[in-house]
Amino acid sequence: MYTSFFGLNEKPFSITPDPRYLYMSERHAEALAHLIYGVKESGGFIQLTGEVGTGKTTLVRSLLQQLPDFADVAVVLNSQLSRVEFLSSICEELHLELPEQRNSIKALTDALNVYLLRNHSQGRRTILIVDEAQNLRVEVLEQVRLLTNLETAKQKLLQIILIGQPELRELLARNDMRQLAQRITGRYHLEPLSRDETAAYIEHRLKVAGAIGPIFSGTAKRELYRLSGGVPRMINVIADRALLGAYTIEEREVTPELVREAVAEVFDRPPVGFGWWQRPWWAHPAALAGLGLTGLLIVLASGFAGVQWLRANRDAAPGSASTVTPANPAPSLAASSGSRAPEPAAAQLAVADSPVPLVQLAPLLRRNAGQTGTDTAFSTLFRLWNVDLRNDTKRPCVQAEERGLHCLYQRGTLDQVRTLGRPVILTLRDGNSNPHQVVLAGLGSQSAAIDIGGSSYRVANSELEQLWFGEYLLLWRPGTSGVKSFLPGMRDPDVRWLRESLARIQGKPVEPMDSDLFDENLAARVRDYQRDRRLPVDGMAGHATQVAISSDLGGGDMPRLAQAN
Repeated sequence: MYTSFFGLNEKPFSITPDPRYLYMSERHAEALAHLIYGVKESGGFIQLTGEVGTGKTTLVRSLLQQLPDFADVAVVLNSQLSRVEFLSSICEELHLELPEQRNSIKALTDALNVYLLRNHSQGRRTILIVDEAQNLRVEVLEQVRLLTNLETAKQKLLQIILIGQPELRELLARNDMRQLAQRITGRYHLEPLSRDETAAYIEHRLKVAGAIGPIFSGTAKRELYRLSGGVPRMINVIADRALLGAYTIEEREVTPELVREAVAEVFDRPPVGFGWWQRPWWAHPAALAGLGLTGLLIVLASGFAGVQWLRANRDAAPGSASTVTPANPAPSLAASSGSRAPEPAAAQLAVADSPVPLVQLAPLLRRNAGQTGTDTAFSTLFRLWNVDLRNDTKRPCVQAEERGLHCLYQRGTLDQVRTLGRPVILTLRDGNSNPHQVVLAGLGSQSAAIDIGGSSYRVANSELEQLWFGEYLLLWRPGTSGVKSFLPGMRDPDVRWLRESLARIQGKPVEPMDSDLFDENLAARVRDYQRDRRLPVDGMAGHATQVAISSDLGGGDMPRLAQAN
């Protein structure tokens, strides 16, 4: 209903567990790493727990999309089963023909054991994922434990991943469950999102749905965090209702008031923000009555003086003269369609930590508000890649893909941006919480060069970090046949590209160089590279790791982030 009004391709806050919308917070990234470890390593259990709505099922769906070809998976979603029903469900999930004695636990276990041995002899891995495991009966949990006894002399034949609510931890902590608990080789508990993560989560889902600009105000996102507690499912429910409310009154930006009204509708109670206990103290008649006339006049005079002081400091901030000379006019990077892009050194807009004086960032953003929109920022970033942004209905990232480039939306720190070595679009907020998109073109130890509307300005890193909440977007060109992530255990011809690239960067071969298998040796080399570059160390060559690799390898058509002198 509201998607076309906000320029979206689909509803961004559906509660269905779509892996495309998985926001990889630090907690979710660690949890996914635990699950992938469980797939890669044989034997025992992996336990993943979390409160209702924290994203456990979505995480499992993401895991299923990333499984290597040699893995066979049985997913049991209905945990209210008897022992026989549980074993039958596993067999059906693995497309295993049930024995004639279908009500015999021994017959079902023997059939499963034969299947596991055959799979093992063919070099295949078998994985069992049990969702809502906190609801399993004690006798079924005991049956789960007995399944780990299916093994060869060297390894277990079945890897089991238990997914459940916090009650699962309490259940497995019982004394009669100690035999099962002792076989758990990895545990992870998902917590709700933090305030900053909630804001990044909202923006992430909007961008996946096709948004090219902010829709929720900064204060609305903070209010949404407060009212949802950072639980992703509650964020989705409230945000979806708030978007509908904004659409009905034709309001392009979701405000805190709309968020509170959405909560009132979702939970069938008055908006939280309108409770008498949350009104400002001066709105209480009893409080005013106790002041007396003199006290009331003092309060009003103090408030007026404070407002005047804020206005004076806002309008006449130090160094915020009406005319500011740009640090360096940005050179034109537009080129004819047949020309070759400049070498990286020539593509840099400015060099950070140069003698050019610093410009105060917040006043600069307010003065140039008309040049800090999404389209202007994308146009600048495209020019750096020697590509023109067309003025048509296609989104910038779609236009990028038509030219062999891809958008990568990340959340991190300036150090991580420096590691990736590419110009990026930053989303900044001025003192009035208004959003601004600028291109970070240079980054030094103390200052940075940002591009606004074709002009480059030098600003302090400390001020940049105050107005930036960690969101950035960059363009990259994969060195492989397509956009993909490399996971341990997968087999793909492009794995050779990863081996060759790391060999060039690290100065020694990744044996065997001609193998297309992502083996443990390659995973160890990936972890070494990630550790050296201060990237998340997970042993997986995801998009961010590939961007860093391609930056290290260099290339004449790739703009680079300017470094300090």
